[in-house]
Amino acid sequence: MSRIKQDHSRFRQIVRGKIRGNLKQYISQGELIGKQGKDKVSIPLPQIELPRFKFNAQDGGGVGQGEGQEGDSLGDGDQQPGQGEAGEGEGEKALEVDVTLDELAQILGEELQLPRIEPRGQKEVVTERDRYTGIRPVGPNSLRHFKRTFREALKRTIAIGEYNPKNPVVLPIKEDMRYRSWTTVKSPQSNAVVIYMMDVSGSMGDEQKEIVRIESFWINAWLKSQYEGIQTRYIIHDATAREVDEHTFFHTRESGGTMISSAYKLANRIIEDDYPAADWNIYPFHFSDGDNWSVDDTRTCIRLLKEGLVPVANQFSYGQVESPYGSGQFIKDLREHFEVGSEDCNVVCSEIKDKDAIVKSIKEFLGAGR
Repeated sequence: MSRIKQDHSRFRQIVRGKIRGNLKQYISQGELIGKQGKDKVSIPLPQIELPRFKFNAQDGGGVGQGEGQEGDSLGDGDQQPGQGEAGEGEGEKALEVDVTLDELAQILGEELQLPRIEPRGQKEVVTERDRYTGIRPVGPNSLRHFKRTFREALKRTIAIGEYNPKNPVVLPIKEDMRYRSWTTVKSPQSNAVVIYMMDVSGSMGDEQKEIVRIESFWINAWLKSQYEGIQTRYIIHDATAREVDEHTFFHTRESGGTMISSAYKLANRIIEDDYPAADWNIYPFHFSDGDNWSVDDTRTCIRLLKEGLVPVANQFSYGQVESPYGSGQFIKDLREHFEVGSEDCNVVCSEIKDKDAIVKSIKEFLGAGR
């Protein structure tokens, strides 16, 4: 069994190396999202060739058989590339390996050199749970430990000379009974909420939404590996904002104008109602093409950020997805009113031109370790 475990461990190391080598390709293509299960993701890997011996026919010549001269061909020189008959066998298939989301997040962190997140302040919820830690002679029948009870009865029977190997009947008495004992363990459990906001107006097309979908998948994978409990909320907006489920978030497209402040107002209300800043690590993410209805609404957005979202959040993240119809102005406004990039500023802005820029954007969002 130890040899099998060694081989399995070696195979997992090979798989991790293959995933790391192709991670940027997996992220930019977004193919892993469709292969996501409850706790695992199926990853297609390049063919992994295992070394093996291959024996040729005894009369086939070649190295090690008969006399050979320097310069002799090592193969069959009569066979030219592209010649030969069509085969009936199946072609090579891509190898798919199941990897847990925790493993995937660990590989992401190693490849992008992401620091582990330090929960801000005292945002921890103390949870209590019972843990079975020992055996005791009294307790309810529902916690009776059968093996321990039988062992005590057997020891007693042998000790008093009543055990008969030819008729091995062992009847436990009250003194033989053993029960599981437990203790209540209190453990701090860091909780986090991720609030995704996205502009779904006419200027945000399917390609822009796909970029948001891919990036949010990897952000979620990393945050889930850092916190015991995590919740996700979704807000879409054009001129008005509303909370939706995950499927609606990624598949809705409206044709109206854009008022970003509507999303920030709703996010503030959700936090105030459900996620007290003293108990939760809060991560708002907003994705847009940078268009807003008016300069006045942008001023309202800045006020809502300064008075509401930014002070309570571990980090406020704004991702601007390039669109042929968007002006790209909003990221400039944020950089004007916040000291983006400084250590004391928890506002992070990222420009995402296309799918190839997703990896860089993820590192910008998660690289601070907030």
